[in-house]
Amino acid sequence: MKGNIDVSAHRRAVEFADGVYWVGALDPTLRNFDIILTTANGTTYNSYLVKGSEGVAVIDTVKENFSDEFFARLESEVDYSDIKVIVLNHLEPDHSGALPELMRRAPQAQLYISQRATSMLKALLHAEEGLQYTTVKTGDSVSLGDRTLSFLHTPFLHWPDTQCTFVEEEGVLFSGDVFGCHYCDKRLFNDLVGDFRFSFDYYYAHIMRPFKKHVMDALKLIEPLQLRQIAPTHGPILRERPRRYVTHYRELSTSSLSRGIGDDDQSMIIFYMSSYGNTARMAEAISEGGSTVEGVRVSLYDLQGGETDPFVDLIEEADALLVGSPTINGDAVKPGWDLLSSLAVVNLKGKLGAAFGSFGWSGEAVRMIEDRMRGLKMHIPRQGVRVKLIPTEEELEECRSFGREIAEVLVGKSQTKEVIDFADLV
Repeated sequence: MKGNIDVSAHRRAVEFADGVYWVGALDPTLRNFDIILTTANGTTYNSYLVKGSEGVAVIDTVKENFSDEFFARLESEVDYSDIKVIVLNHLEPDHSGALPELMRRAPQAQLYISQRATSMLKALLHAEEGLQYTTVKTGDSVSLGDRTLSFLHTPFLHWPDTQCTFVEEEGVLFSGDVFGCHYCDKRLFNDLVGDFRFSFDYYYAHIMRPFKKHVMDALKLIEPLQLRQIAPTHGPILRERPRRYVTHYRELSTSSLSRGIGDDDQSMIIFYMSSYGNTARMAEAISEGGSTVEGVRVSLYDLQGGETDPFVDLIEEADALLVGSPTINGDAVKPGWDLLSSLAVVNLKGKLGAAFGSFGWSGEAVRMIEDRMRGLKMHIPRQGVRVKLIPTEEELEECRSFGREIAEVLVGKSQTKEVIDFADLV
């Protein structure tokens, strides 16, 4: 079907491959999703129906308050008694909301979920005892006669329970949230809808980016498939050139830093804010010290020079992050907190972190920054450096040593000495 369509004008199932239908729901007025994403074009809750010679499968459902739309489309094509299989690729409420009612209407259907989804199923749905389900993993499959559903375990995209389901005969990948986006267009297919590139990349940046390693693992399973269409749980169905979206995911998930500094070099980034130039002097000395260690590339940035968002890409690919801030009113200054809060969308686990700063009275900023870095699961190998007011030459030399020590830890020339917060021991 290549003609223009308007799925908002009816409540019928839409066939897009032989025996494969969209039975989802449209939510064009949604403007915020899960607090963290804006949705200028709303979203879709995509559910799918697969007809086989020996039964019918439903792949994912919809958000609970869109159940009427979902059931109307489902009923336009099959009887509930025909449904033999229900697959939940992901248990988040926008995909599982209609499940309890669907299982009430089709009690004979067998539910298939990933092995990691079992505890979430009961917690999310408050399912009654006796709920029957089968767990599956990569390599498992379910036959509908002339249609085969094969499962791919793709955890942390973006919850631990996520999986994909592939209809081998039609080359359709039901990808869950992967390759999706919050973009509602009643024309439904990527070759018919408006330009959704921004929504696609924006969704990746906020949902998938923290799990790049898991994206790459999933791509190893997906790339060998004979893909003809990708059917995600949000946004357009990718029926035209679906493989370009797979390629784009690989590009988005691949580090570009090595092309700039070399595969063998380690990257240390130093950010600072300075009221009277004292923390700036410390930052420069730390940079000098770090630069003396072979194999470490040091970059120095003044946060007063611009917005923090453009730095997120740099930090994600760096090996060490150092943040310097003066203490003002018992706190680190706002640009430092803005920077650290923007890092929730990237994976910093295991990266080296350190803090430094000048102060006039109490000097809490350094410890506060270190605590935030620990909360981001960074490794703090050295206690931060604090200097009262104007640093002396002796104190600047201490800063150089501090930078050198962090750099040596990066290249393995020095053992780490994790700073312990005694509050963590309580």
